[in-house]
Amino acid sequence: MGLIGFLLVGLVAGWLAGKLLRGGGMGPVVNLLVGVVGAYIGGFVFSMIGIHSHGLLGSLASAVVGAMLLLFVAGLVRGERRAGE
Repeated sequence: MGLIGFLLVGLVAGWLAGKLLRGGGMGPVVNLLVGVVGAYIGGFVFSMIGIHSHGLLGSLASAVVGAMLLLFVAGLVRGERRAGE
């Protein structure tokens, strides 16, 4: 996957993670940053537990998982709580 593909996967992964954890995206630039960093985190976590992702869907899945982990930890550090907790 080339640089453009990697950035597109990062953008989609950041948007999806924002939708799943926060109920909405966070803007294209933040989505891209969260998705790209999440791709690295997801790839690392997947390799640590022995899962190897292949192709576009595999890359997207690991990037979304990594982005969700990143947003979850960032929320813990910032002390955010969800409604109902």
